[in-house]
Amino acid sequence: MSENTVSVQRAREILAAAAKTRVLVVGDVMLDQFIWGSVSRISPEAPVPVVEFQRESFMPGGAANVSRNLADLKVPTEIFGAIGNDESGRQLRSLLDDQKIGCGGLVRCTKRHTSVKTRIVAHQQQVVRIDRETREDLEATVTRELLAALQPKLASTDAIIIGDYGKGVVTQELLDEIKGLCRERGIWVSLDPKPIHKLDLSHLSLITPNRKEAFELAELPDDTRKANPLEDKNLLRVVARLLQQPSPAILLITLGELGMLLCQRGQPPHHIPTVAQEVFDVSGAGDTVIASFTLAIAAGASPLEAAVLSNHAAGIVVGKVGTATTTPAELIHSFIPH
Repeated sequence: MSENTVSVQRAREILAAAAKTRVLVVGDVMLDQFIWGSVSRISPEAPVPVVEFQRESFMPGGAANVSRNLADLKVPTEIFGAIGNDESGRQLRSLLDDQKIGCGGLVRCTKRHTSVKTRIVAHQQQVVRIDRETREDLEATVTRELLAALQPKLASTDAIIIGDYGKGVVTQELLDEIKGLCRERGIWVSLDPKPIHKLDLSHLSLITPNRKEAFELAELPDDTRKANPLEDKNLLRVVARLLQQPSPAILLITLGELGMLLCQRGQPPHHIPTVAQEVFDVSGAGDTVIASFTLAIAAGASPLEAAVLSNHAAGIVVGKVGTATTTPAELIHSFIPH
């Protein structure tokens, strides 16, 4: 059996153990709106397609989509973040309630808008995206309110995922406090970084940048690209720099159609090729990776097993249209040799 796979039985064991863990999600929550339609003509007013409306749908987005990924994989989870005192915030809370995701940590802020991303999709292709959001850092009083809601939950928590999408919830104060609380209790902390948001990312268990984000974090130019990541000297230079500073226990770089690179200090990087059969939509794939890797670690998987599991989960969701998730049955099926 290849080292880049796990047995069907082991995948079952990891997912069964994950259902007995508890993973909390903290960060920028959003409401994803999808407007679905078809295009048969170009507008006479401007060279743009005319989308004929067919239907619309709403899903939790951002850090809320991370919690949705956990919930769909049967992992008990709660979400901590900020929403506006608006209809979008109420709709997001309702969607999370429907999926049995704990919403007690969603703080309502009258001075903020709930982040809404509207994607217009025609014939399974995204035509345009409209963002409505507040990006200013959360007020210190609201940050303290979030931490006060989070702290009592830590005694029964196995891991925390921090979803930073640059919308102001993940401040240095919040991050430092969470890192300190989790270090005291031996709780795993994963973070999906946004390099435009300059934060001290030291003392984290896992960071999951994509290639572009990894180069930005390392402050190095990405001017060459090799089909084999292990022969990509620029990428390996980035890995060496990030393992030195911010020095996470595990660095997992997602590489799109090239799969992912699992990196740990003192070990050579490990390339895991993608298992995706078809790619329809990559939106939300990073959320799936960090959710499935973290739940696997919480369930006792090795870093390599966790990376392989998250690679399979990502391969499933990119084959779906919209901000998608996967289920235990789909994930287990993906390990059955075909």
